[in-house]
Formats: sequence, structure tokens, C-alpha cells
Amino acid sequence: MTGLVPAQDVLTTLRREFEAEDDTFLLKLRGAHLEWDRDAFSRLEQAMRAACELYQGRDVMERWIAEGFYEVSHFVRGWTSHPHFPRPEPGEYYDACLERLDDLADWFFRGVHNYIEPHTWSDL
Repeated sequence: MTGLVPAQDVLTTLRREFEAEDDTFLLKLRGAHLEWDRDAFSRLEQAMRAACELYQGRDVMERWIAEGFYEVSHFVRGWTSHPHFPRPEPGEYYDACLERLDDLADWFFRGVHNYIEPHTWSDL
């Protein structure tokens, strides 16, 4: 993925998402309407996946990236697990998304994902 998208674009998108700027998944999720925006989630997930590829095998990374991966992997699950959080999609979709966030955080921090290559990450 990072071969197609410049690394700086990936990092810019990731920073915007992690800082919950306008029109980002986290802002919509935490906002007044408690909206799980599928397109915004996809943008976040794809940026996280690209960052995992970009940082795979590296020993040094910027703190904001590590903090963002950690926070997203914990916050989204906790925030959306409230029984009154609106979930218009089938439950399997949310379960798959939360599992993906866990997988990406695991990949980012360990430097390798848990799947046998060749592995294709399906779109959610």
C-alpha cells in the first residue's frame, strides 16, 4: 500500500485521524451524533495498515504514532461497547472492525502481523 501512496501522505492522514480533526472517524465517533462513519473508518484503517507496512522492521518511530495506535485500539472498543451506541450495521461488521484495529496495533508494535503470507487484508 505504501508503494502506491507516498509515506508523507500516509503520515498526514494518520495524524489527522489520530488527532480527530474535522471529518475524521474519531471525531464523528466521539461527536454529538455518535456516528460510526464507514468511509472514515476505512480511511483510518487503510492509513494504519500503510503505516504498519512503512514501519515494519524499524526500531525507531515517532511517539505520536505509537500513542495513536495504542489509543485507537483501546478507545474505539470501549466507546462503542456502550449499549446505547448506535449500530445500524450488522454486529459482525463492528466485530470485524474491532478485530482489525487489534490486529493492526499488534502488527505495529510487534513489527510483524499474525497471518501467514501471502495475506490479503480485506476491505471492511
